[in-house]
Amino acid sequence: MSLSRVDGRGSEDIRPLRIVYERLDRVDGSARFAFGETQSLASVSGPIEVRFASEQPSKATFEVYVRPLSSLPGTESKGLAVSLRGLLSPSIVLSSSPRTLIQLVVQSLSPSSVEGFSPSLVATCINASSLALLNTRSIPMTSVVCAAAVSRLYSSTEEDASALVLDPSEEELREGMACGCFAFSFATEISGSQNTSTARLVWTNWHAKDGIFDEGEFARAQAVGLAGAEMVWRATKLSVLQM
Repeated sequence: MSLSRVDGRGSEDIRPLRIVYERLDRVDGSARFAFGETQSLASVSGPIEVRFASEQPSKATFEVYVRPLSSLPGTESKGLAVSLRGLLSPSIVLSSSPRTLIQLVVQSLSPSSVEGFSPSLVATCINASSLALLNTRSIPMTSVVCAAAVSRLYSSTEEDASALVLDPSEEELREGMACGCFAFSFATEISGSQNTSTARLVWTNWHAKDGIFDEGEFARAQAVGLAGAEMVWRATKLSVLQM
């Protein structure tokens, strides 16, 4: 079903997608990712020397820090940092650099009109982080994590009551009845003479404002989120030429 939205997009259309590989000083890789005006910047340092207390003999230590646009990092920033560390760690070959540190710093470049980090802003944080890790060129990876946000908009008609939209704006997130970010791990498998991409859901924060979880709606939202993440994955592969 195609739903007409305030900004003229269809239900499965994303805002203009932008990828920029920054050249920040004193880091090994950095990148900025945006869905329209919603954007984040990520930088990676590593492998570098690690504090003795954090040293691990069999793998690198992976630290993640998230900074909001304004104000000091609070509970939401720390919670998102924990989530980023958990969903990105499996895609990094940490065992290749034991007794070292890989440090990821994510900076929000957009305000969020909803409480904490909106799903769309979280998606830009995840995508910017993956791009920054790729930009280091010194950190081996088994896959790339790409994300997109989904929201269910309120409608007075029964037909559109469960209308799901991809990459919701801040206004749509305020008015939506359910929303969340879906992150997928993409890897290229070589089978004979063909290369095929596989996607696996690694994280989501999907929730309904009324607190009622609907499995059918979740499955539909996941499918919409996958379509958006695949767009990011294709753009990521093309962006490698910018490095």
